[in-house]
Amino acid sequence: MGNRTPLAATLAANSISTAGTSLTLIGVPWFVLETTGSAGRAGVVAFCATLPIVVAALIGGPVIDRFGRRRTAVVSDAVCASAIAAIPLLHFAGVLDFWMLCALMALNGFAHTPGNTARYVLIPDLAEHAGTTLARAASLFDAVSRGARMVGAALAGVLIAFVGAETVLLLDAATFGLSALLVAAGVRGVRAAEPRKAEAPISLRAYGSELREGYAHLLGNRLLLAVVVMVMFMNGTDQGWNAVLLPVHAGNELGGAPAIGLLTAMFGAGGLVGALLYGAVGHRFSRRAVFTVCVILCGAPRFLVAAATGTTLPLAVTMLLGGIAGGVLNPILTTVIYERVPDRLRSRVSGALTAGCEFAMPLGGLAAGLLVAGAGATGALLAMGGVYFLATLSPLVFPSWRTLDEGPGAEAVQKPVPQTQAPAPAPVSSSGPSRPTPGP
Repeated sequence: MGNRTPLAATLAANSISTAGTSLTLIGVPWFVLETTGSAGRAGVVAFCATLPIVVAALIGGPVIDRFGRRRTAVVSDAVCASAIAAIPLLHFAGVLDFWMLCALMALNGFAHTPGNTARYVLIPDLAEHAGTTLARAASLFDAVSRGARMVGAALAGVLIAFVGAETVLLLDAATFGLSALLVAAGVRGVRAAEPRKAEAPISLRAYGSELREGYAHLLGNRLLLAVVVMVMFMNGTDQGWNAVLLPVHAGNELGGAPAIGLLTAMFGAGGLVGALLYGAVGHRFSRRAVFTVCVILCGAPRFLVAAATGTTLPLAVTMLLGGIAGGVLNPILTTVIYERVPDRLRSRVSGALTAGCEFAMPLGGLAAGLLVAGAGATGALLAMGGVYFLATLSPLVFPSWRTLDEGPGAEAVQKPVPQTQAPAPAPVSSSGPSRPTPGP
């Protein structure tokens, strides 16, 4: 029997941090709409919050290995706690300007990604340390994240209605602080969590070589590349939904912040059910068949239903069913990524995957704000829902998805290049890899 404390601490920290992120997801857009009344400004804040996420993911993989996964997670959560807490404190003091809000959200986004990546890439090692299987640990990681997202969303909607968005943001800051303490105290004695000795002296050239190594592995695997391209469009439209479209629709038609919390919690509850169902019976079916059906159902229908109705119940049912379909996706993709990425490259490749998956998120929030201003809420919902639907047809169109059911050795993957050499260019296919970020 292994030591399960580090795995339990990481799962708990990730669930608390995820719940806090749900508070931010609802609290910040509502705070912007309350204080400015502008969907366009909400889109600008979303752009400022997500662009640094992409930048951090693009360059951060080697930093996590050199700095240490445990230390990265702790520092990341501490910085996020400070940035989020500063928003309501400056507002209460009467000195919060719009540019300050944008800057603080940018700092939060830049710091948040390395911590998420560090916890994510630790799971295989913590599973081995705990004496449990990778499949079980990956399912637990996804299930507790979705459960925390559901609870955080429901709590955010209720708290905003009763105590205001400012207090919700202070609570969010506290969750980041608690997450940092859990990782600092609980993830000890795990070699993979500590800084790794560099294979080459620290220099810009060595760092660039390590960074290229992660991207070369990603570009050399067509299935992973196909996943990245599809999820990039999904995440971009999801960001428009979360940061602009849902808050505007809820404010205009559904009665305000409690409806946002309810709908997001319904999606989270469905996601939890879907993850558990897949863990229980999903292995009996073709990965590709299950993934193809679920990815089409998980996102686009909610845009159409929101555009067609001004009541909560139809959208709540759609969000629940979409969540169940969405809950199936991450366990499949997480297993594929763990199978096809060696441990020594996991941080670098995960950073590349995150950067690709989240590349369109800054534009998604900004585009949603501009579309609402120019075409109205209904036009924006239909336009972004159409983009989402087209993206989810990818598994039916691109041949690389056929390898989803095959083992990790089914597709030739570019071998890692020694640190002292630059990797040879990898052929770029229209199909390929990636880890999706959680849904709404």
